[in-house]
Amino acid sequence: MVIKKLSILVPCYNEEKTIVVILERLLRIHLGQNLLKEIIVVDDCSTDKSYELITRFIKTDQTASIRLIKHENNMGKGASIHSAIKHAEGEVIVIQDADLEYDPAEYNKLLKPILEGHADVVYGSRFRGSDAHRVLFFWHTIGNNILTFWSNVFTGLNLTDMETGYKMIKTDILKRIRLREKRFGFEPEVTAKLSRIKNIRFYEVGISYYGRSYSEGKKIGWRDGVHAFWCLLKYNIFSRS
Repeated sequence: MVIKKLSILVPCYNEEKTIVVILERLLRIHLGQNLLKEIIVVDDCSTDKSYELITRFIKTDQTASIRLIKHENNMGKGASIHSAIKHAEGEVIVIQDADLEYDPAEYNKLLKPILEGHADVVYGSRFRGSDAHRVLFFWHTIGNNILTFWSNVFTGLNLTDMETGYKMIKTDILKRIRLREKRFGFEPEVTAKLSRIKNIRFYEVGISYYGRSYSEGKKIGWRDGVHAFWCLLKYNIFSRS
């Protein structure tokens, strides 16, 4: 497969403080092998000024390849990713949260195993490598480790960070998976379904992580962790479609 373009999917809900900064960073990054990039932003019915700011930003640079999709109702991160996947034209997809927890400057790290022909899927692990990691929530780390452990038990993989927001996947593979989870259950669902594809090649690379506190806008909570565990059972045991 000849890889010419990276599709960057940006789900956004009430991120008026960070959305312009992340878009600026995405436009500045230079991808290896002179890959083109397209940015697909999905505003999930934000109630702040996110949509207005995105629209204004796009108008200031008509040459930038940015597509904006707006949900008329709040549907969740997973649903935003589903909407963006339908419009992706690049050979590889990466998911980029609209906050500043993950650094787009690290895309080339994730791209390398794919461009070299080794990988079909690359996860950016917050628990590998020596890059900067903000020290936050102890129980979130325990919860993440539990979810990753049981995901590995069911899938037979040896991931260190199943819940990572940085997932880079070949587009043709992702588009043929039927995804159902509309909110944070996307992570265990997509991992379970990818793992069942015959001869698929998973890689992990270490990334930095600039986590947010709740006062800074973090949205995921303990209920999402419970639902993620249910999704592990659902898509690995009870329902495999």
